[in-house]
Amino acid sequence: MMAKTKTDMREAVMTAAKATVQSHGYNGLSFRELAKEVGIKSASVHYHFPTKGDLGAALARRYTEEGAAFLAELLATSEDATWCMDKYTEIFRAALTNDNRMCLCGIMSAELDDLPTEVRIEVDKFAAMNAGWLAKVLSRAKPSASDQDLQEQAMAIFAAIEGAQLVARGCRDIGIYDRTIRAYRTTGLIP
Repeated sequence: MMAKTKTDMREAVMTAAKATVQSHGYNGLSFRELAKEVGIKSASVHYHFPTKGDLGAALARRYTEEGAAFLAELLATSEDATWCMDKYTEIFRAALTNDNRMCLCGIMSAELDDLPTEVRIEVDKFAAMNAGWLAKVLSRAKPSASDQDLQEQAMAIFAAIEGAQLVARGCRDIGIYDRTIRAYRTTGLIP
């Protein structure tokens, strides 16, 4: 059996921490529990992430970067705003089908008062990235809309989808998410 590299251990901690936050929130993170889950000493977790804030910020930053790359790929794949929006809502639905988890930054947003500054900054970047992407999608569906109108609707969509995910998770009923997304489309909130 090969020894795990420092990079492997860092990735194992990140993977375990992401699952914990998506299930239990930022306040559910415990270096001791992460170390036990990964099979290392708590001091080894601190080696990679000196503070819980460092770990939370790294998680949110990676989540945002991976999300931005995926969303950019969607925009490059199709000009169809409805198709892009379908793929977008499927991302949030997928978290629910994965052990009733939440969007990582969405669940952190619910704990905003408890987050260190470095984590709040990264969570804010996630929201801005989503709103920016949604505005681009909306501009395809509404080419004559003003930038301000597109930005406002984009933030409304982002908030609505995060909210639908939260309520469905709380009720442990993915059908609530599906019906809510259909209602958003029927009322014209999303293309």
